[in-house]
Amino acid sequence: MGWKLRLTAAIMIAIAAGVYINNTSLLAPRQGGKPALLAHRGMAQRFDEHDLKNDTCTAARMLPPVHDYLENTLRSMRASFEAGADVVELDVHPTTDGAFAVFHDWTLDCRTDGHGVTREQSMATLKTLDIGYGYTADGGKTFPFRGKGVGMMPTLQEVFATFRDKKLLINVKSRDAGEGEKLASILNALPAERRGTVMVYGGDEPIEVIRRLTPDVRTISRAAIRSCLIRYIGYGWTGLVPAACRNAMVLVPINAAPWLWGWPDRFLARMNGVSSAVFVLGPYSGGEFSTGIDTPDTFARLPQGYSGGIWTNEIEAIAKIAGKSKD
Repeated sequence: MGWKLRLTAAIMIAIAAGVYINNTSLLAPRQGGKPALLAHRGMAQRFDEHDLKNDTCTAARMLPPVHDYLENTLRSMRASFEAGADVVELDVHPTTDGAFAVFHDWTLDCRTDGHGVTREQSMATLKTLDIGYGYTADGGKTFPFRGKGVGMMPTLQEVFATFRDKKLLINVKSRDAGEGEKLASILNALPAERRGTVMVYGGDEPIEVIRRLTPDVRTISRAAIRSCLIRYIGYGWTGLVPAACRNAMVLVPINAAPWLWGWPDRFLARMNGVSSAVFVLGPYSGGEFSTGIDTPDTFARLPQGYSGGIWTNEIEAIAKIAGKSKD
């Protein structure tokens, strides 16, 4: 072997060793502690998730209920925190009288006894609706929550007032930049310390506005999370963190996690160093982003001692597995 070839080999070995040392999780500091649990929609009724479309009425596909909580209600959120959640996710829509209604669907017809587009209503009108009206697990033969959800749709301000010291994730359901401006004004009226406990995700346009107008609130959008993960996979071995990953909520599908340089501990440390919070989702298979870490088998795919965030639709079950149940 000539000296040039030996020198080239030595340089390549040195580079490989440097990349390994810079990215191996074995040499990274352990954050320690138990994972942070995020309850998606709070305590909610589960539904058949096969062949879902954007306009699928999930309330009409409810699985047989095992509890009586309805998503996006104060009662549901309180139960989630009591079950062990560190963060509760909620959905919002602006109303015609200047409020933000906490409700998932773009329209009222599926889940309530109302009709029309949610954002085209006043909050006063929305407060009269029965949000449990449309739930059925037997094809419409029975409606176990009908009449039990009247007046239970809260405003975002009611959520803030009820859970003053709790962490919240707000989902903006539209791609309306104007909605971002309205929400940013509400967030900026909160004390700085309170804004530090709030994260926001949703459509690219409103999230970009919120990121600009409320820079101390962690945000993420579909475009931002793709940019964050793809760019980090591309050059994260250098230790550089892409701009889209900074001061963000970084959502990581569990099947994409092994591709992230330094996963888990060095990756978590890097994200923590740029004021970002990491939450692992269920497997991503193309199209819409995945479901949560909802079963023991999916939870078992997390690294041993994992201390980042976990997104789940089954807060009670996952809190027990993670050792965070308060029972």
